[in-house]
Amino acid sequence: MTDAVTLIQAKRDGRRLADDDIRWLFGAYADNQVADEQMSALLMAIYFQGLDSRELRTWTAAMIDSGDRLDLSELGKPTVDKHSTGGVGDKVSLILAPLVAACGAAVPQLSGRGLGHTGGTLDKLEAIPGFRSSLTPRETIDILKAAGCVIAAAGPGLAPADRRLYALRDVTGTVESIPLIASSIMSKKIAEGTDALVLDVKVGTGAFMKSYDRAKELAETMVALGAEHNVTTAALLTSMDTPLGRAVGNGVEVEESVAALQGNGPDDLMQVTIALAEQMLALAGLEKDPREAIASGAAYAAYQRMIRAQGGDPDAPLPQARHTKELSASQDGWLTRLDALQVGVAAWRLGAGRERKEDPVSAAAGIICLAKPGDRVAKGQPVLELRTDDAARFDAAMAALDGAMTIGEHQPQAPASLVIEHVVG
Repeated sequence: MTDAVTLIQAKRDGRRLADDDIRWLFGAYADNQVADEQMSALLMAIYFQGLDSRELRTWTAAMIDSGDRLDLSELGKPTVDKHSTGGVGDKVSLILAPLVAACGAAVPQLSGRGLGHTGGTLDKLEAIPGFRSSLTPRETIDILKAAGCVIAAAGPGLAPADRRLYALRDVTGTVESIPLIASSIMSKKIAEGTDALVLDVKVGTGAFMKSYDRAKELAETMVALGAEHNVTTAALLTSMDTPLGRAVGNGVEVEESVAALQGNGPDDLMQVTIALAEQMLALAGLEKDPREAIASGAAYAAYQRMIRAQGGDPDAPLPQARHTKELSASQDGWLTRLDALQVGVAAWRLGAGRERKEDPVSAAAGIICLAKPGDRVAKGQPVLELRTDDAARFDAAMAALDGAMTIGEHQPQAPASLVIEHVVG
């Protein structure tokens, strides 16, 4: 007879878990026959010993089977989603979902909230007056029919085991495990019922994965999981050493996203967005040019439909911060570095992010990058504009930015592309 202690000991000692044992584990955990302390011990054993490909496939399937699956078959068009591992200034989803929808796909994007220095898509959209991110499955499908895209929170019925395991990982130091990260992301994405999925795996100082090797391993693991569960999956590794675009925060990123949909997006942001859009359309089997959807206004129109369908007013003014402060260049020269992690932490300290899931966030707080690496700056020229509703937050934010920028005598060579590599199954 299977029991939790035997499974903990097996994984602790580096032995593989049988498929039936994994399925038993999730059923027993759902019935509270396995205590949180025991599941925590098993997660720590997995952190050190890993899961092989078969274990991971079964583990992910058990997480999916712990809840419901969305049935998107009635939409009558190809469905494709995108997931980002998170970065600083990463507002790509706000542009990408309506952009790909305008090209003929249905985009059911289930997103999350920010934690720490990485922003959350739902926090950004909820800066829009009236916007609702909590939808029933029926509402999700109806909005997809009406607008072509939806960005919403994963409902409690989708992979509920993941919600419980993530909470345990967060407080037991087991978040940074590639099998556990991959199963967490992919169980929700597979349960949402999409035909295809493109992953944006960030690499660099502002990313969850700091090294190329770890990012590549995570991307390959998730692409394989998608294929094993009949979701056509590909991944792009993209650079996250510098904030993406010029806005970091919630409302400020919505403003920049709208500008991008209207054809006025920063080059770095558009480079990543277009690369992801092209990959999504390829997986969906649609031969469309996303640039044309922006130029024609179709992408912005899809965005407006989505926001209205989710209760928001796309024309309403966004919240504005009560206080601003500038950080200026210390000398003449070329801005050669602007550290994404430090800018993200500063925005968080200004109120744009949260330390715990239950913390509130400010819709108006954030940072505007007035200069980016490659720009010429003069001594005293503002490089960053800090925004907050609480002036007492400035000191902590400025402390986070100590050493965040480097100014040199020579213009830095721009990277050939922020897209480092494509990973396909």
